[in-house]
Amino acid sequence: MKRQNIAIVMLSVTAALLLAANVFVQPADAMVVLKDRDYQVVTAKIATGGDGLYIMDIRTGQIAVFTYDPASRAVRARTVRNVADAFSVGR
Repeated sequence: MKRQNIAIVMLSVTAALLLAANVFVQPADAMVVLKDRDYQVVTAKIATGGDGLYIMDIRTGQIAVFTYDPASRAVRARTVRNVADAFSVGR
């Protein structure tokens, strides 16, 4: 076998392996939950796309949502609210 044919065979096998890995491997979920005595931290998808970082202060009952802003290349606070507001019944 010529040196050129060996290179073509190796590249073809590598392409087949990468294609198989792309088809059979499931994407990883980015949901992570950390809980301590005073804080609970969760990452989850947000409605506008991308991921959000939710930090809840258990002692004060406040929750803050942070997202990455690609325009300014920084993490920005979206909102800070009481956890009780999420469970209030509309009148």
